[in-house]
Amino acid sequence: MKLTKQRRNSAGVLEPSNPDFESRRPLLVSLQASLPSLNPTERLIADYVLADPERVLSSSISEMHEGSGASVGSIVGFCRHLGLSGFADFKIALARELALSGLSGSDTKRGETVFEKVFHFQSQSLMETLQLNSAKALEDASRMIEKAGRIEIFSVGLSWPVAYTALCKFHLLGLPASAEFDSHMQLIAATQLSKHDVAFGISCSGTTRETVRCLQVAREKGARTICLTNAMKSPITVSANIALYATPSEIKYFQAPLASRITQLALIDAIFVFLAQKNKNRTAARLQQSGEELLKHQLG
Repeated sequence: MKLTKQRRNSAGVLEPSNPDFESRRPLLVSLQASLPSLNPTERLIADYVLADPERVLSSSISEMHEGSGASVGSIVGFCRHLGLSGFADFKIALARELALSGLSGSDTKRGETVFEKVFHFQSQSLMETLQLNSAKALEDASRMIEKAGRIEIFSVGLSWPVAYTALCKFHLLGLPASAEFDSHMQLIAATQLSKHDVAFGISCSGTTRETVRCLQVAREKGARTICLTNAMKSPITVSANIALYATPSEIKYFQAPLASRITQLALIDAIFVFLAQKNKNRTAARLQQSGEELLKHQLG
């Protein structure tokens, strides 16, 4: 179970994109994001850790074996796959993260209202999303979008509003972006992309069949590809030259992703602001022109 983001080199071999940054990613957030890609034994260990990280700090490896149901050897292998030397090193890394993040003790305050809990969770999710993405990945994605002859955005279902927001933001910058609503038309659009174009797939789960297929087809046609997902190592990342990660959602209050859209939109906004500041004069002129026309429309 490698938690490092991987891509294929010129020989077609998977290699880490940025090992130094990957090693600094938050341990618990990375585990949560990788849950869908874990095998059954790894999932047992990860679930046990995520259920109560502080319990792990005070547990021996034998106690963790008894509590999780995974063998001692599997636990050691799990830790090594995270880039750590063993279980002791894993506990040190976990203790350091809990201390730095201020999560030690309790993640909710007694007497906190449901409204306060939701806002607290959204705030925490945004900070975790920032930690999951390197500045280089965001800059590379932004430049790729800026230089594209055509930007085609692929998304369906609950992720579609995020795709449409991205479309509107790119239009404000004067970028040649488009997004089909119908999944069949999206697939047709994917077949018409070339090496000068960019395909941008957005999927919370990273497993949405239509979106994953569109990104696959676009890459086969030579287009450069970007994905935005809440699940590391999910199928959509395989066809992405650059993968951006929103923090994984926790189902705490109802059966729907709580922070997915907020964190995804924050990444879209980050790309928008980066490109807007990079071309300040051109952006200001376009926004002023758009604003004047919209004002005329409203007054009319």
